[in-house]
Amino acid sequence: MLPLLPALLLFIGLIVGLATPRDVRPDAFLATAMISAAALLPLWGTVLIGVGACAVFVGLMVDFNGLRDATAYSELATLTAIAAFAVFFNRLLGRRAHQLLQVRSVAETAQLAVLHPVPRHLGHLTLESLYLAAAAEARIGGDLYEAIHTPHGVRLLIGDVRGKGLLAIQAAATLLSAFREAAHDAPDLPHLACRLETSMSRYAALYPGVPGSEIAERFVTALLAEVPDDEPVVRTVTCGHPPPLLLRHGEVRELQPAAPSPPLNLGMLMNDGYHVDLAPFHPGDKLLLYTDGVTETRDRSGAFYPLAERISSWSSESPHHLHHDLIAYSGGELDDDIAALLAQRHPGH
Repeated sequence: MLPLLPALLLFIGLIVGLATPRDVRPDAFLATAMISAAALLPLWGTVLIGVGACAVFVGLMVDFNGLRDATAYSELATLTAIAAFAVFFNRLLGRRAHQLLQVRSVAETAQLAVLHPVPRHLGHLTLESLYLAAAAEARIGGDLYEAIHTPHGVRLLIGDVRGKGLLAIQAAATLLSAFREAAHDAPDLPHLACRLETSMSRYAALYPGVPGSEIAERFVTALLAEVPDDEPVVRTVTCGHPPPLLLRHGEVRELQPAAPSPPLNLGMLMNDGYHVDLAPFHPGDKLLLYTDGVTETRDRSGAFYPLAERISSWSSESPHHLHHDLIAYSGGELDDDIAALLAQRHPGH
């Protein structure tokens, strides 16, 4: 209804001018109509409202025989100047909107370059994904996911880079590139995790002492999962990341790691090697990987989002259902990057 506001203000100005004494001028309504048109309407609409406002004023002055009053000409000149400014302001807003559209287009291209779309079907799995950046206009953030079919089965990655902004995006791109290269060759998940740790450490070493970057402290929580083609199991390695959820026949089970490892780029804190957790993963089972932006979403009272409790009552565990439920739970105020990856094993495999 907002585009109708300038015309409504113009009509109100006309009614006020006709229904009040001649010394009461509707200049405020007419000026507001022109300025609101600049913000809400295209160029032709702004010009039309400006001409209409000046025409209404002149018509009222003719009706009241007020054109002999020098003040009327001064007010008409003011309205004409406001109309000209409204046209200029409209063009300025149009250019800014075009620039924003270009920036968003570049951001979307950058996201596609960093975060490739996940295939719908991979090996014996059906995959669905969700990605929401905290900076909605940027369309890209520090959360990441990837799925690759390798000789060892389908390998999944989900991660969350500490911090936000360009440095987080650079770290996410580095980790994803390393995973895409190493996932095919690493014989098991501990070796894959070591490869990723090495890549992140080398990346951090490239920027020693960068002022304000905290690059040496930049780490990534990550979860690696492997679903073999020939075994009904899922193997996981947890590096400081929230545990995945296993969904089976309406029941939800949180796969807590027996020995979690520190986030990537903090390997110096690890005493032992990476521990692999094993869980049954039968045909029809679903595995939900997610970042902490999901479970740290709060409602208006400040309570965290109870993912396992909420998902158990859904008729569908689709990430898009998760998206709508997060918006409803938070009242539309999502303030952190969110990523989720749902993998379902095909029946009969």
